[in-house]
Amino acid sequence: MNNASTLYAWEGINRKGRRVSGQTTGHNLALIKAQLRQQGISPGRVRKKLPGLPSFSASIKPADIALFTRQLATLLKAGIPLLQAFDIISEGFDNRSMQLLVMGLKQEIGAGNNLAVALRKQPRYFDDLYCNLIAAGEQAGALETLLERVAIHLEKSEQLKARIKKAMTYPLAVLIVASLVSSLLLIHVVPQFQNLFAGVDGKLPGFTLYVIALSEFMQQAWWMLALGLVAGYAGLRQAYRASPGFRHWLDAGLLKTPLAGTLLKKSAVARYARTLSTTFAAGVPLVQALDSVAGAAGNGLFKQAIEHMRHDVSTGMQLNQSMVSSGLFPGMAIQMTAIGEESGTLDSMLEKVASHYEADVDNLVDNLTSLMEPLIMVVLGGIVGALVIAMYLPVFQLGTAF
Repeated sequence: MNNASTLYAWEGINRKGRRVSGQTTGHNLALIKAQLRQQGISPGRVRKKLPGLPSFSASIKPADIALFTRQLATLLKAGIPLLQAFDIISEGFDNRSMQLLVMGLKQEIGAGNNLAVALRKQPRYFDDLYCNLIAAGEQAGALETLLERVAIHLEKSEQLKARIKKAMTYPLAVLIVASLVSSLLLIHVVPQFQNLFAGVDGKLPGFTLYVIALSEFMQQAWWMLALGLVAGYAGLRQAYRASPGFRHWLDAGLLKTPLAGTLLKKSAVARYARTLSTTFAAGVPLVQALDSVAGAAGNGLFKQAIEHMRHDVSTGMQLNQSMVSSGLFPGMAIQMTAIGEESGTLDSMLEKVASHYEADVDNLVDNLTSLMEPLIMVVLGGIVGALVIAMYLPVFQLGTAF
């Protein structure tokens, strides 16, 4: 007999006459409908959800999970029962996928599971860190408090990601705009001058000949260049995912890059401190907390260092001493950690470390942004100026001949 459960998507009407929907697992259609009726839902359409089929509804983003967590914490603090809170949250989302996720969690809890167990059944959206914190909150009878901490942690993480993305977008924008302008000039403008130079006696300047040769190459092989860039990007991305050695080499190289390396290092320290502060404050033992922190490091070099730190702490070494051994953490973060360990306020000290480096990242991003704006003008002006000089050098040469 096959005891495997099947995932079903369902739609129905609850006791208040509202249309609701969700996902749940069961052995057959009749049991699913009976389960829904026990929960006060009149089942309508119930169908098997086939695995592996692409979804055309909006995807669920980390920002959606952060908003869900914040709303759930607020509703529970207001004294609203958990199942009713899921109904309210589901109705507030326009994203169909998010509605299904929330109602699926409701069904799991309605079937007798606690929240942490329900969340662990959705590992795509709720990682081990999230589930461990919720489990700690349920065990301590402080679910609302832990949800609040998780919400703050997720919101800070999303803000940090947004800052890093903003800082990296400007250099990328400079490269893209510069490449587009250069390509347009070489493919469409330079050939017009080339036709004029065809009837000119004498040798053209070397710089002009170089630009004309580059223009001819772009006209004939621009698609090869574009294809090469796309293939190169895809290859690097695949190698980063598949090869630990390449990933470690690239992560280490990025940390040594001027400006970008400083930004990535500060953001990694902020993420480490924020995550460890949140987990440790929730009552998670330090060794187990470092496990969660390593998974959320965001950089292979930091992940490896935190895993070594976890081993050191498990053998009795103080956290601040292990941080020194890693060679990755700045002195201020190490000193604050040492003070926290000595005074028994490690979680609050780590929170201050996180706030300090998050502010540093903010300032660095603002400075980079203000520098990039004039840099774009300089780069574009330099490209256009160089091409203009290359095209007018023969004109100047002819002028001096008379």
